[in-house]
Amino acid sequence: MAQLRSLLLPTIFCLGGLMGNYFDRYTQSKNIVAEKASLVTTTDNKCSLGDIPSSAKEIMKFGFPSCENLKFREDYVLSYNRVHRTANWVIEHLTADKVFQRDFKRKSSMFKEDTSVPVLFRSTKKDYRNSGFDRGHLAPAGDHGYSLKALKDTFYLSNMSPQVGVGFNRDIWKRLEEYTRNQTRVYTDIYVITGPLYLPKESAEKDGKRYVKYQVIGKNDVSVPTHFFKIIVGDNRKKKSNAQLQLQVFQMPNEKISKGTPLDEYKTSLKSVEKASGLLFLDKASSLAIATDRSAI
Repeated sequence: MAQLRSLLLPTIFCLGGLMGNYFDRYTQSKNIVAEKASLVTTTDNKCSLGDIPSSAKEIMKFGFPSCENLKFREDYVLSYNRVHRTANWVIEHLTADKVFQRDFKRKSSMFKEDTSVPVLFRSTKKDYRNSGFDRGHLAPAGDHGYSLKALKDTFYLSNMSPQVGVGFNRDIWKRLEEYTRNQTRVYTDIYVITGPLYLPKESAEKDGKRYVKYQVIGKNDVSVPTHFFKIIVGDNRKKKSNAQLQLQVFQMPNEKISKGTPLDEYKTSLKSVEKASGLLFLDKASSLAIATDRSAI
């Protein structure tokens, strides 16, 4: 009997380990499947999608810049980058009715991990703790105070990117967000695309070589972007059917910027941001409908 027990116990432990390993793999597989549930196939900018929320169809009416790890939230859509642990881009559709109806405040929300991202590729609150960087919203909380669900959705860490605090996130970037919201007083509909950039710079040795260099924070190595971009598309076609789309593009370094610096100093071309990001924007917008040329502002 003792011999039988000695043979059975290792076998049971072995089977238990195998089942545990299988369960872990199954759980992670379920997360990955859930993350991609609405994604059928991807070819370049042509995302073949299954059923998506009607609000997402409006948000994405000008096309998907890429099809990688899409997340459909209450009032924005993002593409998540598993290497950088932050978004490739976030797109919002804003109207005056939404952005100026501030029934809910930031204090009603808390930063939270995005559990739809597998643990291996996820950023956490600990990654940002004592890092010297703010958890910078890409889809700002201030855009979505009309709905508690929409507001809380902006606090997923997948919607955050490490930003310099004083002189950037709390200053000029905040002004750009406020400027964007105020554009809803000019246009009936605003479509906003925001994202990080990792740009090269000259080497300190002045030898003509250029390098892409950026910091990472936390045990999960969350990438700190060198720059951020924001693309604003103003659409007044509900007022006037033949109205042209109005395009504004901004690109800012993720660093302390002098107080009072005009936003116009950071206007750039759509082509410049497309080249830097490797993404094509406004793929479904007719070139004839855009008031400013794609290559220059």
